[in-house]
Amino acid sequence: MTALELLTRDYLGNFAFRWLHVLAGITWIGLLYYFNLVQVPALAAFGDEGKARNIAINNIARRALWWFRWASVATLITGILITGLVKNYYKDFMSADNGNGVGHNVAISIGMIFAITMGANVWMVIWKNQKVVLANVVNVLDGKEADPNAPVAGRKALLASRQNMIFSIPMLFFMVGPAHFYSSAFVDASSSNAWTFFFIAIAIGAILQVNCLGLLGGIKAGNKTLWIYENHKNAMITGFVLLLALYLMSEAFLS
Repeated sequence: MTALELLTRDYLGNFAFRWLHVLAGITWIGLLYYFNLVQVPALAAFGDEGKARNIAINNIARRALWWFRWASVATLITGILITGLVKNYYKDFMSADNGNGVGHNVAISIGMIFAITMGANVWMVIWKNQKVVLANVVNVLDGKEADPNAPVAGRKALLASRQNMIFSIPMLFFMVGPAHFYSSAFVDASSSNAWTFFFIAIAIGAILQVNCLGLLGGIKAGNKTLWIYENHKNAMITGFVLLLALYLMSEAFLS
């Protein structure tokens, strides 16, 4: 059998879509880090009403946001296609009878849930509110009155973006970990312990998600629950703390 025949059979889901998944993911997460580490701090130096800031948003941010949101779609679609094209992917998924192992499958499941949540944030929070910001920028550049709702919309988009940055750190760990660590490190994990770890991890993620939406105390700066989003350094620290907590839990439940 030739390499091309292999690629177009079982390996289509197991290799080609994994490659596309990683390529799209690099684009998506790379732009996420660009926004949080480069663009937001840089534009802050122009002030809220600076003309140069509005021009930059209209010409640079608009284009970057296009690639950002569609890269998220490509990442999610290729990821779902992998699970659909790989034979028996979900059979005995959280069982020792599954060929991948319990450790592998609980890790990839957590990574998938975090990634899907991030994708929902892109389209349902970030882009929804950034459209208001972009429309306001056009109005201001045209000499029209500024939209009073734009600052609030921008704040909502920022909080969701910082939450995605937090999620991205453990998400990438749990996406890469199954192939290179969890499959061999936690081969003897029980199904019940794996499910317990999974639901605790998702519960922690849900609390953080509710927090970034302002449902625990609003979205105004100064709210103690929003400290983790006030700058990119806080978000990065929180992401690594979350990763450490989840890893220690995986040691406790899966070993």
